[in-house]
Amino acid sequence: MKRRNVLKTLSLLPLAGSAIPFNSSLASPLAENLTAAPFNTGSPVEVTLESFLDKNNIYRTHGIEPVINCRGIFTIIGGSLKRPQVKSAMELASKNFAQMDEVADGIGQELAKLTGAEWGVVSAGCAAGLKLVTAAVVAGGDPEKLVRIPNLEGLEKTEVIVPRTSRNAYDHAIRNIGVTMVNVESMEELENAINPKTAMIYLVNGDRSWTGAPMSLENIVAVAKTKNIPVLFDAANEILTFPPVHLKRGATIVAYSGGKAICGPQSCGLILGNKDILTSAWLASSPHHGPCRDNKVDRDEMFGMVAAVRAWKEIDHDAILKQWYSYLDHIIKKVSGIKSVQTMIHVPSTQSGLSNVSPEDVISWDKDVL
Repeated sequence: MKRRNVLKTLSLLPLAGSAIPFNSSLASPLAENLTAAPFNTGSPVEVTLESFLDKNNIYRTHGIEPVINCRGIFTIIGGSLKRPQVKSAMELASKNFAQMDEVADGIGQELAKLTGAEWGVVSAGCAAGLKLVTAAVVAGGDPEKLVRIPNLEGLEKTEVIVPRTSRNAYDHAIRNIGVTMVNVESMEELENAINPKTAMIYLVNGDRSWTGAPMSLENIVAVAKTKNIPVLFDAANEILTFPPVHLKRGATIVAYSGGKAICGPQSCGLILGNKDILTSAWLASSPHHGPCRDNKVDRDEMFGMVAAVRAWKEIDHDAILKQWYSYLDHIIKKVSGIKSVQTMIHVPSTQSGLSNVSPEDVISWDKDVL
């Protein structure tokens, strides 16, 4: 993709920063001692206005103009900020070597202890986690089957059932394994679609899969369990609960982004749930040979992800939310005196089925006045 097209995509997100002169008159007590963290994320990471505006900022020395993130945890602008605990764990882990299967086993046990899930694997992003789980349910960790992917000719499990409302750009990770995606639009269609070739059922979080919806996770699990079909739940942009809420609702595996709300390494994902499937998923990934060798996770990233989960479990989320409200109030006070400007704090409804909801300032004005 050409750079101008990347910038065009990026421009769809509300940002600030590139237009601020180095001697900005907009600096405020808040900005002068700026702390920044994505919404619903816990302990903020200190970022000073001086370091942002510095002409020797590492981005500017490479011809890149940094931005002030006024939108949230979006991969296109860098995701979230790693917590100090995460950076410290990564630094410590980078100083030693270890057999990676042992590392994965130790990490899996620790994630199980922290989250209450049966097992855990750190993947190269949430999408890579979807790919790993699909490879696991197709090949079951069998090296001979793994090296044949994506040619699934002769294999038993080659289909993934998905509600049409759960189809999305990220399910390309699942299709990379070579499976056939079987779209269904009702519970009746889902039941009729299950056959000996069915490897798993995939669905993504949202109001169409939330409790009470016709094709809710609970309803799908009720059918899947009778047929011994695993259910993979994509909660990439959701917050991690203890134990994971979607596992409590019945999912076999739940996949999260590690670099969004959890504030782990941006390039990592977190997959939690059934130990047998996740062990097979690890065997499909680097350092082993097979379809997911290209989704490598370094040892320091694994330890960083564990540190992020531990920090997420220990922080005072109510205190952080209170801090964010103070930021929103500060902004409203600064702009509310401007002619025609109207402001309000909007709190999204949790009825959408999304747990990662955050308050935000909504600012409007009369274009003929301002």
